[in-house]
Amino acid sequence: MNGWMQHLIVAPIVLPMIVSALMLSFNERRRSLKRVLSLATTAALIVIAVLLLWQADGRFDMGAADPSRTYPLGNWPAPFGIVLVADRLAALMLLVTSVLGFTALFYALARWDRSGPRFHVLFLLLLAGVNGAFLTGDIFNLFVFFEVLLAASYGLILHGSGAERTKASLHYITINIATSLLFLIGVALIYAVTGTLNMADLATRIPTVPAGDLMLLEAGAAILGVAFLVKSGIWPLSFWLPRTYAAAAPPVAAIFAIMTKVGIYIVLRLSSLLFGDAAGGAAGFADEWLIWAGFATMLFGTLGILATRTLTRVAGHYVLVSSGTLLAAIGIGGQALTAALLFYLVSSTLAVGALYLIIEPVERNTDEEDIIAGIAEPVFDDEYTGAVVGEESEIGVVIPGTIAILGGGFIFCTLLLAGLPPLSGFIAKLAIIDALFNDAVISPTAWILIALIILSGLATLISLTRAGIDLLWTPAEDSPARLSVIEVAPIGVLLAACLALMIGAGPLFRYMEATAAALADRSGYIDIVRRAPSAGETVP
Repeated sequence: MNGWMQHLIVAPIVLPMIVSALMLSFNERRRSLKRVLSLATTAALIVIAVLLLWQADGRFDMGAADPSRTYPLGNWPAPFGIVLVADRLAALMLLVTSVLGFTALFYALARWDRSGPRFHVLFLLLLAGVNGAFLTGDIFNLFVFFEVLLAASYGLILHGSGAERTKASLHYITINIATSLLFLIGVALIYAVTGTLNMADLATRIPTVPAGDLMLLEAGAAILGVAFLVKSGIWPLSFWLPRTYAAAAPPVAAIFAIMTKVGIYIVLRLSSLLFGDAAGGAAGFADEWLIWAGFATMLFGTLGILATRTLTRVAGHYVLVSSGTLLAAIGIGGQALTAALLFYLVSSTLAVGALYLIIEPVERNTDEEDIIAGIAEPVFDDEYTGAVVGEESEIGVVIPGTIAILGGGFIFCTLLLAGLPPLSGFIAKLAIIDALFNDAVISPTAWILIALIILSGLATLISLTRAGIDLLWTPAEDSPARLSVIEVAPIGVLLAACLALMIGAGPLFRYMEATAAALADRSGYIDIVRRAPSAGETVP
């Protein structure tokens, strides 16, 4: 692949960074220009992600043995230089991030981007950090991108007003600063043992680590893993997540749905690449811990779903159920199960994002929820923009059949998250259960995972149905909530994407199976990184 396509891999990182830097030169009165730039950037990221996915799937180089691409920054060869790797898994995560980012940003244009300064700059920096974490082939560079996305998330979580939002934000910031320290300690220990932080180089050196150094290596990997698992929301390190996500503005909470999956992605990547069957004495490191911690997280999330009456808290606990399911599946392992969990990851992330966006208009006329959460409505005045904006014009005109639109979308989200047929949530859960049944003898851990999947789906159905009856189908004295097309459209896009997952489940599962096979073939990843050509050329 020649020309500008060679540099496509670095575009998901560089493009949002350049645009965010450009927007820093504009004051908050240039809101329309910032909106246009942000939307154009996120739309471009979707196009770039689709092209990278096509590349990774071999659509452009049909004869290539491995269509994955690498990009050595500065043309420094691995393992000495920073290498970006766009394989099937990275391209898939980029596309999910781009779709969720575009819809969350579009929703924010209704009014949420006006509740504080530099919203668009922070949003694009967050996307750049998340994209970099998915693309990097180096653990220390992963730390850099983690800090970029975390720094941007600190500003976004504080975006708006309210004592509860500020309190939850300070807890979130404190926890993530502590995990950054753990990240550095883990990286230092791994480097002390192996002498490298390039993932492909680590994969070749870990099997040869002397037995006397193996404990130090595993200690470093465990400390590093804790940092990732805190971000994933694993129990008992997940106490911050439901409260923080509930306090965030709706578009911020929606994009945060992908941030828990960054930790899941890294655990999946490193467990398959560094601690697979060919890892010598470190093979299968922490698999049992992942399984049981995943079970505990699923159980905690399920109980939280049943116990809470606030929809944002329900969504937060469902994020924990999703993370627990994925971590337990990663610990159990197997190509069929990996393909199924990837499909589940995509479906659950998009569905949770849609739920966070639809919650706010559903609860718009219920002051009780704001009192319970302690979150005040954001102030939209001339503090940052110089223009006084009335709430009526912010929310928009009444759409005919508002309750029908909200009710239909809410029911769709409920069916998706509960895993009822025939939607993509059901297909994903059924695929996980089917993969667990593939073994001749089904292990006790497989039965436990199946039981928790069914119980968590039932709990989600009960909780969301109860909330829907209270908020949508119980006659209210107030007039129907006001909606704008800007609010309805992104919710519709996310739900349509979930519908597309159901319709195209066959081809999509073939892609997931190819991705799982590539993850199992660690030698393929090592080979493309070691032979990384200049400026993103294809490995022959």
